[in-house]
Amino acid sequence: MPESIPSRIPPESSTSPTRILHPPPPRTRKTRFVCISDTHNASAPSSFQLPRGDVLLHAGDLTNQGSISELRKTLKWIKDADFEAKIIVAGNHDVSLDPELTTQHQDQESLSLLTSSPSILYLSHSAAEINLSSPTGPHTTFRIFGSPFSPTSSPSKSSPYSAFTYPSSSSSSTPLWNTIPLDTDILITHTPPHTHLDARSDAQPIGCEDLRKALWRVRPRLALCGHVHEGRGSEVVRWNLDVEGKEESVRGWEDPGRGNKKMSIVDLSARAGFENDGVGVGDWEEGESSDGVQVVVDGGADLDSDAKPRQRDKYRLRRSIAHINPHPSIPTSSTSTSPPPSSSPSDPLSNRLGRKETCIVNAAIMGRSWPHNGARGRGKTFNKPIVVDIELPVWEIGRYFL
Repeated sequence: MPESIPSRIPPESSTSPTRILHPPPPRTRKTRFVCISDTHNASAPSSFQLPRGDVLLHAGDLTNQGSISELRKTLKWIKDADFEAKIIVAGNHDVSLDPELTTQHQDQESLSLLTSSPSILYLSHSAAEINLSSPTGPHTTFRIFGSPFSPTSSPSKSSPYSAFTYPSSSSSSTPLWNTIPLDTDILITHTPPHTHLDARSDAQPIGCEDLRKALWRVRPRLALCGHVHEGRGSEVVRWNLDVEGKEESVRGWEDPGRGNKKMSIVDLSARAGFENDGVGVGDWEEGESSDGVQVVVDGGADLDSDAKPRQRDKYRLRRSIAHINPHPSIPTSSTSTSPPPSSSPSDPLSNRLGRKETCIVNAAIMGRSWPHNGARGRGKTFNKPIVVDIELPVWEIGRYFL
């Protein structure tokens, strides 16, 4: 009789647990970003509704007059919003956050309102790496850069709403936008890029050309902006990689939420035809950054502890790394500092040819320009937030479960 083949199946045991092999998690997962800008003291849910999502992004002009009391009220509803991460930049109306327009005491008081909130990350021409860690979230990772700067035609900041501004006729913003890291996935700027969602009611584009050129260099997946309320919308720019700064085409967006109760949503999945693989150059080491510090966005217990917080916002965003710049200014030859990681503009194409497209979103909530009432006192109008779904890499490795 032929010798029997040994069984590869272990004998059943009432005391030994059965090892179940779970499939590894997907390499990417959908991450939902809810994008807003130019709320100007309006709050959710009294003035507009916030759809559910993973990350809330605010592109500036949180206030009208820029007072500390206005900022405090705005941060209250943002803090209470149910998102794993809330990331904001300032705008030209947020005067109390610009150190050039406030006293040192006012500046410190305003900054303390932002830094004392463990659920909010404030980016002031700075970068961060975010690893979402909520048990109910997507566990994805992304790199983000946020800046409050915008061009102005007013000389020497003569306008009362000229926080973080630079002359629109000057080329001084070139070194400013050259500090955006090449591996940026998501870019938040208060100003739009030139000729993209930047036309006022008189159809005059007022966006920044140097920022538009920087977008060609970096080619992030998402570039969020505001500032021009009438420019609210979304479009996808396809870049010509053979000619510096050149665009190949622009695809418009039909808002599925216009005139109804549906969400205003943008699908940036590969299935929807969006072409940007997010591949960058170089990597930030865990716990390190150039001239930066480690930042915890959501306070609370770490996932490795035995504690199980009841609310999602009690979980921290693990390994969040930021290049901190609490007092940003326009770089000059005498004030230039070392740029954030991977920011060298010398080789924007090396190993980055998969970054073919960028989605630009102007998410202005206020429907009309300041003072927001429109012609003949028609009253304020509010736009819906724009929801953006992006496939992002999962940072947590797969494991076996018993």
